[in-house]
Amino acid sequence: MSSDDIVKLIRPELQSLGGYSAHTSPETLAGKIDVLADKIIKLDANENPYGCSPKVSRALAEYRKWNIYPDAAQASLRRQLQDYVGVDASRIVAACGSGELLDDILCLFIGPGDEVINCIPTFDMYRTRTIISGATLVNVPRDENYAVDISAVKAAITPKTKLIILANPNSPTGTATPESDILELLETGAPVLVDEAYYEFYGKTAVTLVDRYPNLMVLRTFSKWAGLAGLRAGYGIFPPEIASYLIKIKLPYNVNVAALVAVRESLKDVDYLMGNVKAIINERERMFREIEKIDWLKSFPSQANFILCSVQKGDAGGLKQGLQQKGILVRYFDQPRLQNCIRFSVGKPEDTDTLIEALQELGGKTNG
Repeated sequence: MSSDDIVKLIRPELQSLGGYSAHTSPETLAGKIDVLADKIIKLDANENPYGCSPKVSRALAEYRKWNIYPDAAQASLRRQLQDYVGVDASRIVAACGSGELLDDILCLFIGPGDEVINCIPTFDMYRTRTIISGATLVNVPRDENYAVDISAVKAAITPKTKLIILANPNSPTGTATPESDILELLETGAPVLVDEAYYEFYGKTAVTLVDRYPNLMVLRTFSKWAGLAGLRAGYGIFPPEIASYLIKIKLPYNVNVAALVAVRESLKDVDYLMGNVKAIINERERMFREIEKIDWLKSFPSQANFILCSVQKGDAGGLKQGLQQKGILVRYFDQPRLQNCIRFSVGKPEDTDTLIEALQELGGKTNG
C-alpha cells in the first residue's frame, strides 16, 4: 500500500478540513526576530500574565507520587469543585481542558445526520470538533456588534438539532450574551452548551439555571483565571444523568496528577487568584481607553481578558508581522465577519505600554 492509498482511507470530510489555528510559540521565532525568546511579550493566546498561585508551584515541587495513576472517578476533584461552583458534585465532570469535554459531549449526543448550531464568529474549535464528530455544522451569524441573533438561532433549530454551542463571553469578540437570551434558547428544549471559559472576568454565569433546565450544560476552565493553561484543567456542569454518562465514556485518567494538584491548590488560593483577575480587568479597561485614541483601530467592548480590534486603515496581517518583529505576539484574523481583525490579550501594565507605543510607531508605516 502506498502513501496515497492510505490517505484515500481518511474520511473525505477531514481530508480538506482546515484545523484550529493555534498561537505562535516564542521558541519557533528564535533567530527570526531581533528579540530574545524570554523577552517576547505574549498577547496572542489569552494566557494569564501573572501565572498560577504560588501554592501551586510549591505543591508541584513537593509532589512525589508521579508513578501512581490519578483517580479515574475524580471523586476528590469533583468535591473540591462542588464548593467553588456551588452545585452538587454529581453534576461535575473534569477533563484535560474544557475542549476535551466538548469532544465527549459531541461523542455522547451526535449520530449520523445530526446538526450542531454554531453562532459565528466564535471559538473555531467548535467548528473543527463538530466536523470531526461527523455532525452537520449549522452556522448562524451574529449581528454587526457580534451579539447572538436569537431569532435566527431559533429558526435554525430542526428535529436534527442535537446541540447549540454558545461561548459566553464569546471568543474572539469578548461579547456577552444576556441571561434573557440564554433562557429563550433553553425554552426551545434543544440541548444548549454554554462555554464559560472567561467566566471569572465576566462575573455572570448560567450555572444558576442548571436546576431548572435539564437541557443546559456549562463548560469552565482553569486556563485563564487561574493561570493553568499549560496543565490543561477544565470541567463542566451537567444534568446528573449526563454527567454519569460522561464519566463512563471519558478517557479513564484524563486529568493528570499535576493538574489535580494544581487545581486543588488553586481552589485554596481563590482570593489571591481573583486579585490577579481584578488587575487584568482593570488593565483591560485601560487598554481599551488607550486603543480608542488610535484612530485607525476600532475596538470592541470585551467582558473577557482580551480586546478585538478591526484595522480600519492598512493591513492587519502586516500589523501582526510588524508587532512580531518587535517581540509582541498578537492574534490575527482574516475570516468571514472577522476580516482584517486583530486581537490583543490583556497583559501587565508595562505590556500595554509597550504595545501602545509599538502601535503608534507602526501606524504611520502600516497605514501610509
